[in-house]
Amino acid sequence: MRKLPSKLYMYALYLFLYLPILVLIVFSFNVSKSRSNWTGFTLDWYVKLFHNETILTSLRNTVIVALAASIFATILGTTAALGINSMKKHSKTVFMNLTYIPVVSPEIIMGVSLMLLFQIFRTSFGFQFGFASLILAHISFDVPYVIYSVLPKLRGMNPSLVEAAQDLGCNQRQAFFKVVIPEIMPGIFTGFLMSVTYSVDDFVVSYFTSGTNVQTLSITIESMTRLKVSPEINALSAIIFLVICVILITKNILDNRKLRREQEQFRAAQRKESMV
Repeated sequence: MRKLPSKLYMYALYLFLYLPILVLIVFSFNVSKSRSNWTGFTLDWYVKLFHNETILTSLRNTVIVALAASIFATILGTTAALGINSMKKHSKTVFMNLTYIPVVSPEIIMGVSLMLLFQIFRTSFGFQFGFASLILAHISFDVPYVIYSVLPKLRGMNPSLVEAAQDLGCNQRQAFFKVVIPEIMPGIFTGFLMSVTYSVDDFVVSYFTSGTNVQTLSITIESMTRLKVSPEINALSAIIFLVICVILITKNILDNRKLRREQEQFRAAQRKESMV
C-alpha cells in the first residue's frame, strides 16, 4: 500500500508526458483535418507527406544541419572535455562556468547575437547566410551538452587504466584510442544524440541565422501554423517519434547485451581465480 501513491504519481506523470503525443499520432490517421473530431481512418496524410516538396526539403535541410553540427560539436566537445578534465581546480571551475552560460542563456539572446556576428562577417568577408551559418550556430549551442555528457565519464574513469596500457607497450596515442575513447564512448554517444535532438528541435536560433534561402523543419512548421496545421505535420511528427523510439530501444538493447557480456566475463574470471 505504501508504494501505491508513488505508482499513481508515476502513471500520472507518464500520462501527462505521452498523452499529447498519442493524440497527435491518432489524429495523423484521421480522414478530416479536424483536430477535435474523429471522422475515420486513413493513410492519405502519410501519402501526401511524401509528395509535399516543401516539407521534404525542410526535413532534408534539418537532417543535414543536425548531423553536420552534431558531428563537429561532438568532436569539439569531447576535445574540450578532455582539456577541462586535465586542468587544475580553479581553472576547471572558470571554464565550467563559461561552458554553462550558453545552456542557461535564453535562445533569443543567442539567436540575435549570432545573427549580428554573421552580419559583420557578411559585411567584412562576404559571408552568406544559409547552411554554413546554421551549422555554425547549432555547433555553438550543441558543444556544451557534449562537454557535460563526456566529463562525468572522464571523472569516473580509473586513471590507472592508461598507465597499465602504457606499461603493456602502448604509447600515449594508442592508449588514448584503445583505453580512453572506449571508456568515455557512452558519454560521447549521449552527447551526440543530445546534439541531434537539440538541433532538430531548435527554432529560435535557426530563425535568426538561416537567412532566406534555407528553411529547417521548425521554421516551416511555424510558418504553416499561421494558417492551420496540416495533418501532414502530424504524420511527420509520428514518424520522427517512431524513429527516435527505435533508436533509443536499440541503444538500450545493445547496452544491456554489453552489460551481460561484461558480467559473464567477470564471473568467468572469478571462477578461474577460485580454481587456481
